[in-house]
Amino acid sequence: MSANLYDLLESRFPADRSKACFLLSDGSAISYGELERGAAHVAGRLVAEGVAPGDRVALQAEKSAAAIMVYLGVLKAGAVFLPLNPAYTASEVDYFLGDAEPKVFVTDPPAWVSEAVDAAPMETTVARGAGDLACLIYTSGTTGRSKGAMLSHGALAANALALHEAWGFTPDDVLLHALPIFHVHGLFVALHCALLSGCAMVWLPKFADAEVLAGLDRATVMMGVPTFYTRLVANPGFTRARAQGVRLFVCGSAPLLPSTFVEFEERTGQRILERYGMSEAVIITTNPLAGGRLAGSVGYPLPGVELRIGGPDQTGVIEIRGPSVFSGYWQMPEKTTEDFTGDGFFITGDVGRRDPDGRVWISGRAKDLIISGGYNVYPKEVELVLDELPGVAESAVIGCPHKDFGEGVVAVVMGTGDEAAMIAEARRQLAAYKAPKRIVFVDELPRNAMGKVQKNLLRQQYEHLFEG
Repeated sequence: MSANLYDLLESRFPADRSKACFLLSDGSAISYGELERGAAHVAGRLVAEGVAPGDRVALQAEKSAAAIMVYLGVLKAGAVFLPLNPAYTASEVDYFLGDAEPKVFVTDPPAWVSEAVDAAPMETTVARGAGDLACLIYTSGTTGRSKGAMLSHGALAANALALHEAWGFTPDDVLLHALPIFHVHGLFVALHCALLSGCAMVWLPKFADAEVLAGLDRATVMMGVPTFYTRLVANPGFTRARAQGVRLFVCGSAPLLPSTFVEFEERTGQRILERYGMSEAVIITTNPLAGGRLAGSVGYPLPGVELRIGGPDQTGVIEIRGPSVFSGYWQMPEKTTEDFTGDGFFITGDVGRRDPDGRVWISGRAKDLIISGGYNVYPKEVELVLDELPGVAESAVIGCPHKDFGEGVVAVVMGTGDEAAMIAEARRQLAAYKAPKRIVFVDELPRNAMGKVQKNLLRQQYEHLFEG
């Protein structure tokens, strides 16, 4: 029996293919039948152009329903899908194309799909094994060369099925989808949950306050990044009545500030469900659908995921093993070997801890660990203190070269305040070595496309702060 992910997704499409899949901003809709036919024509065109199973097909374009037809058509043809951020520069794209060597590169999905209608539709999906490569997702490349994470049909299917059950999706759900689709959050987490349940999606090209508020009137589930939720609570139009039809708000891709968690609950009476994932494993942990969700915790390992904390202390690097973990890095066997333990656990590079109840709490990236005067400082612990201070919208704590301590703790704060007073308050709540030695105030923090603060850029910007 074929393990092609497309077969699994298609098997869950509604029996009545006229049911809407994409609810578009202009009031029109695209049905499951249209999605299915589009994917079949895409697959037929790919084969006609010489694409064989295992060949890569790259897509760099703005979000559209046609882009999803390309994605599903690539799977149906047994090829490997490579999504690229439309914001990438020409030189960045040259690197990805040179590394992955795609057979086809699509940049205008609506036109490409329209032309594909001339190709004979593929009737039977190409058989694939669970271990065969389905998608190639390049990591953000904040340090060094970007790596292509190889995700198999089996890995994506295992994760999608586990999430679909964990979050209680049904055909009656309507998912508000305002996420980009070049990233695992929008492409795999959100899309797969919807397709597996055969439900409709309010399909928005991006987050825009007015469109999201209107979409909430139709939605039962919303998935977003922290920025989505901070913008919602800052909007007076986002009321308890506006949110009452939504049974589940999910947040991920970057840490959610505890203050946002609290403000959201005060506004809506609901608690955001925070989860933890990464390109190499999609979703790793999730807070429960039913039961307590705690601010700052990313919940429990998803069924099928083994999670352990490496190192002798309660806090250490998170290691994971399970069917949804990626196969390795594209054409980087040495890096793949380096990032897996001898017993098959992937070393995530994220630092965290598990409390006595088994919940997981993320402290940050291992590379963000600060060693000041020989003591380990986990930035998240300091940020949690600073973020509660008046005038602070958000903080990012980094280590900068220091002649006496090796690294000095520096807080880059989005907001305003008195530096000396804030340092004194941090010293009151934290061990002295953890408190910032300097606080820098900025209007905005640098972020990547998914809203994660780019601490590598901050370290570069302030590397000379303690000199002179």
